[in-house]
Amino acid sequence: MKKIKLPCVLFLLAIQIPLPARASEAAKGKGGGAIVDRVGDTAFIQLKAESFKTLTPREKELAYWLVQAAIAVDPIIYDQRSRWGLRQKRLLEEIVAHPDGIDPHVFKKIAAFAKLFWANRGNHNETTSQKFVPDFTPNELKGAALQALGHGAFKTPSGDVPAVASEADLSRELDELHDSLFNPDFEPMITAKSPQGGKDILQASANNLYSDVSLADIKNFKERNPLNSRLSKKGEGIFVEEVYRAGTPDGSVAPGLYASYLGKANEYLEKAAAVADPGQAEAIRDLVRYYQTGEYDDWVKHGIAWVQSNPRVDFSNGFVEVYLDPRGAKAAMQGFVTITDEKLNKLMLKLADNAQYFEDRAPWDSQYRKQGVKPPLAKAVETLAETADFAVTVIGDNLPNENEIHEKYGSKSFLFTESSRELDHARGHAVLEEFAASPEEVKLDKKYGDEAGSLMTAMHEIIGHGSGKVNVPGNPATYLKEYYSTLEEGRADLMALWNVWDPKLKELGLVSDQENVAKTMYYSAARAPLVQLYRIAKGDTVEEDHMRDRQLIARYIMDKTGAIEFVKRGSKTYAVVKDFQKMREGVGMLLKELMRIKAEGDYAAIKGLVDQYGTHFDPALRDEVLARYKKLNIPTYWAGINPRLDAKLGTGGRVLGVTLSYPRDPVRQYIAYGSMYDPGLGKP
Repeated sequence: MKKIKLPCVLFLLAIQIPLPARASEAAKGKGGGAIVDRVGDTAFIQLKAESFKTLTPREKELAYWLVQAAIAVDPIIYDQRSRWGLRQKRLLEEIVAHPDGIDPHVFKKIAAFAKLFWANRGNHNETTSQKFVPDFTPNELKGAALQALGHGAFKTPSGDVPAVASEADLSRELDELHDSLFNPDFEPMITAKSPQGGKDILQASANNLYSDVSLADIKNFKERNPLNSRLSKKGEGIFVEEVYRAGTPDGSVAPGLYASYLGKANEYLEKAAAVADPGQAEAIRDLVRYYQTGEYDDWVKHGIAWVQSNPRVDFSNGFVEVYLDPRGAKAAMQGFVTITDEKLNKLMLKLADNAQYFEDRAPWDSQYRKQGVKPPLAKAVETLAETADFAVTVIGDNLPNENEIHEKYGSKSFLFTESSRELDHARGHAVLEEFAASPEEVKLDKKYGDEAGSLMTAMHEIIGHGSGKVNVPGNPATYLKEYYSTLEEGRADLMALWNVWDPKLKELGLVSDQENVAKTMYYSAARAPLVQLYRIAKGDTVEEDHMRDRQLIARYIMDKTGAIEFVKRGSKTYAVVKDFQKMREGVGMLLKELMRIKAEGDYAAIKGLVDQYGTHFDPALRDEVLARYKKLNIPTYWAGINPRLDAKLGTGGRVLGVTLSYPRDPVRQYIAYGSMYDPGLGKP
């Protein structure tokens, strides 16, 4: 639970290296190269990794195998997000890969929906959790599917989804998928933390982490594998943990759920371990063992080795974050592969080296203050692959999540510099100019926004997550349940907002004009709960944890100190910062309380705070924001297209060379990914 996702301001690592000016035309999708494809409110940007050319041949080979392993686990997230996900994925990919004979108008609509499906790893929006439906009809889909079948589609299995033998079988498959695709009221929310209709948070959530299970059912049930299992009810009082594992070669541990995908990933991980340095090779082989057994102890062993290695080509592959689970217990599969961006790494390292300084000056009680802080291993990176639950909007990540690892061995903080650059370039200043409350706010953000954003991200990851000492045994998430992720993201944001005024930043050379950078950061935090409403087209509740944390912060400060005020000017609402020092007092008050809640596992207190300040909003205000945003013609949601790595293989599968290219086409990328398990898709 350590990701920092794209907020209303874009975090950009630009303190020491000047970057290109933001491109308003690119932001509007009219050129400039930042946006390479767009479907409605969703835009695709091409990720780049220019540092790849500086790698040695061994590092390039390592990167290739790690990227293949990241692609190998990608299908898992579609199944975790929905019990229909893998079947929907196979249906759409086979049609898109076999266009011959399909009405071009219908094919265009299906291809557009497929892009949105890939961007969100299913047909629920990744940010809002809300379901989206296609604008083609069931009959149009059936006609296209039958045409594809006649031209060679569906003849081979797609991972765990079997081949389709006949038109009758295909028609039956379409009938079974009908509601999951076309009925907006069928499983409408992927993760529902504010459930409606008398359902609890598990019953109201469409994700596939639980099967026929309610909160009341498992009140006293102790899970052995909470991170990597699906919990199913097999009878009254009988629950089965379907553990995600490939099984061991000697048969002592049987294969479990996702065995085919984890087994394929292990093939590539073994090849990566063979060319990795000794420390990283140990971490990779520990991960292979974990995927075989599914045992938590093996996951911890991998994490300990992983956090102590610092290679230029690094990765994360595993069941990591628990945002998808409304209980905050079960983890979604994610994969990324990175290259250290050496030019921009100094900021991270300076901040990490002074982690104890900031811990000592945190506004919480001394009993919660950690001594002997082990600074996180901080690195600015470019990405070669982002797969499964890892999205381009994640611009900072602190791992691992397990307390027993980071308290003793530390953690790694990643800043994804290329994601930040491309997202910033794509959006421009139009949103700022529309929603800023004053000309000064616009002027400061244009001058210091990049610097404030980069500093916010770095402090969030490095001195935010992992700070503080808890008194409860085990993981505080066990006590704080569905509210833990919101609390932890809010606590990390508040650490940045609290410390941006500290003179130590100036002493370290990490800030140019401290007062104006701090003001810029505070303006952004005040705007956040207003501007982010453009992402929630329906309903009156915020479900996503990062969005909840931003609303919690601003609304709490607004209520407790009056330092922020929503002001109506004509038909438009603005967030006005009335007093920066009072706002900082509010930051300190909330930060102190969130640390106490985490340390003591005070569920009732965090529930009260989030329910009061972080969850609900006025739909009329959201409608106003949507109308204002729509006029800007800027995408609401973002997806990335990964670089493509190709290896020239010699005898015995030996890698002779690896090349990097940029496909700039989501269809080409996702059909290529799908072909790893479905050879019938062919070469894109």
